[in-house]
Amino acid sequence: MTITILHNPACGTSRNTLALIRNSGAEPEVIEYLKTPPTKARLQQLLTAMGAGPRELLREKGTPYAELDLANTKWTDDELLDFMLAHPILINRPIVETPLGTRLCRPSELVLDILPHAQQGAFSKEDGEVVINAQGQRV
Repeated sequence: MTITILHNPACGTSRNTLALIRNSGAEPEVIEYLKTPPTKARLQQLLTAMGAGPRELLREKGTPYAELDLANTKWTDDELLDFMLAHPILINRPIVETPLGTRLCRPSELVLDILPHAQQGAFSKEDGEVVINAQGQRV
């Protein structure tokens, strides 16, 4: 079973999500989307699988969102996708695709709903927050 994560190693949520995937015993295909952005077709495919529109995937913090006036509702979905492709940092992350579904995993614990295997041990986020206890149960 293939698990794919669109990952930004500079993002704590993305790192925690990747660690949760690995804590389930899976080794995902890691796509550093800032280095290797998805194509427009791939981005549309992910959005369709998530049941979301481009506006739901736009990231504001640390991006040119305000400078590009992306809060303005004049932009079509197609234009928003073009902005994301021109500025991949606008794509919110991490996006995880598994056989059980595709999801924007913010917060990182959302990945647990689409992982095909249970966690293999306790897990705490980088900030110390316990997500999986010693019995392998979600906290």
